[in-house]
Amino acid sequence: MQSGLLYLIDTLAGLYLIAIALRLAMQWVRADWRNPIVQFVVNVTNPLIVPLQKILVPIYKLDTATLVVLIALQLALLSLLTWLSLPAMPPFPTLLWAALLRSLELILNTYFYVIFGYILLSWISGGSYNPSLAMLSTMLRDIAEPVLAPVRRVIPPISGFDLSPIFVLIGIQFLLRTL
Repeated sequence: MQSGLLYLIDTLAGLYLIAIALRLAMQWVRADWRNPIVQFVVNVTNPLIVPLQKILVPIYKLDTATLVVLIALQLALLSLLTWLSLPAMPPFPTLLWAALLRSLELILNTYFYVIFGYILLSWISGGSYNPSLAMLSTMLRDIAEPVLAPVRRVIPPISGFDLSPIFVLIGIQFLLRTL
């Protein structure tokens, strides 16, 4: 029973944390806010982020309120899961460090899957127009292109094949394995 509860809490909180990580990425790259998928992510995450945006100011293009909510929710989730599964709680600095690492890991994984999805959609959406795929592709492109563009300048397409996503995905996996 307890493992089922832990799974449910971790999964539901994980889905919400993914939405927050997507919002952080979309705010960083200034994604098109008229896109319905972007609006969905913003509307789902607004209840926790908007109150903090009145207190915390953005630094450059980084929305600090979204970042604080991401880390705070990671910390709350880790605390709850630890409390439910272990006999004793680890010290707060340990939980905070773990929450920071998990937040960074989530952001890197989000970028990995965004770029991977962007690659897949570029392969399958060639023939016909599908409005839903177009909206998703636009959102993924908005997030992925700022990461891919600098790599493209160093590694140009070879015979029409863009290899930059491969190197970015390898780099993200390298960073994830070093965490």
